[in-house]
Amino acid sequence: MKYDKDKIKEDLSIQQVYDLVTFLGGNPCMDKNEKFFISETICHNHVGEGSHKLYYYDNTKLFRCFTECEPSTFDIFELVRKVKTIEENIELSLFEAIVFVVKFFNIQIENAEKFEDNEMLQDWKTLNKYSKIINEIQDIPNNPPSLLITKFYDEKILAHLPQPRIIPWEEDGIPYETIKRYGIKYDPSNQCIVIPHYDINGKLIGIRGRTLIKEEEEFGKYKPLFLNQTLYNHPLGLSLYNLNNSKNNIKEGKRAIIFESEKSCMRYYTEFGADADISCAVCGSSFTNAQAELLMSLDVKYIDIAFDKQFEDINSNEGKRWCNKLREINKKFSPFVQVEFIFDKWNLLGYKESPIDRDKNTFLELFNRRIIL
Repeated sequence: MKYDKDKIKEDLSIQQVYDLVTFLGGNPCMDKNEKFFISETICHNHVGEGSHKLYYYDNTKLFRCFTECEPSTFDIFELVRKVKTIEENIELSLFEAIVFVVKFFNIQIENAEKFEDNEMLQDWKTLNKYSKIINEIQDIPNNPPSLLITKFYDEKILAHLPQPRIIPWEEDGIPYETIKRYGIKYDPSNQCIVIPHYDINGKLIGIRGRTLIKEEEEFGKYKPLFLNQTLYNHPLGLSLYNLNNSKNNIKEGKRAIIFESEKSCMRYYTEFGADADISCAVCGSSFTNAQAELLMSLDVKYIDIAFDKQFEDINSNEGKRWCNKLREINKKFSPFVQVEFIFDKWNLLGYKESPIDRDKNTFLELFNRRIIL
């Protein structure tokens, strides 16, 4: 098996690239058919200063900037180089940008010494060694992939934000007591709900904001919080929301339930209580190697995928695409852990509803009917 930069680029799903652009501060907005997304022009503007005119197309695996960039078309590695130059005044080489992407997604590099570009041969040998080092780190007990997260934030910023009742969330079954437990706040300056994210050890690694401005939802309901000239972003693919709360129950019960959103974890806690909480969330629709390894570091034996219902008719093209996506998750992780799917093929849920959205009984019904491929 041969890996090169083009192979890495081709293997990245549009959701993975979306997550990386989110981490970089681009505030992307996904096309409903998931064929492209639009981002702020972080390729030549500071975060928060550009317009939504940077496009990413999944069929070509390329970005295109419709404003000032020349050349206007480039790949994910070049985008990383551009952003690092603008935001951190760091000039990355192509190799260093590749390492950044490999590290972000925990990509395993095999037979890198067979890379055919002579100018980068030595760099890829180094990258192969880097991959082995990462594997060694991940094999150390009690040192899961969260070690790859090196940026932490001071929680003092949260103390200055108000914590009002959130009536729409209460109507969704998340009471004020749950809001307080999860440290949910409100940011008046950005008019958004503030959701702190912690790593498995309880360190603050990022803060997401859920906008309450209707006009901004088309550019993404959830964005990294930008407050006091600081962007509180973090690599979503290297962590699992709520794992700091549920890790002991997961380790004891050998089972984890994986939701898409933070709200689903809050709803699960509300319905089942802290002593039975085995939930965590990927904050998207991708389940990464690093996230799986976090769970396996807790000796988990069963992983229940409880993603939102992303189809109206299971026999539609949308339904078939979603089923194929879940099959890929199963194929990737079933050799290491039993993967089960809390999957609604009985029309108990509405379109885009989480399995926990309706009520406790509906969730238990779907859980008891969970599917093993």
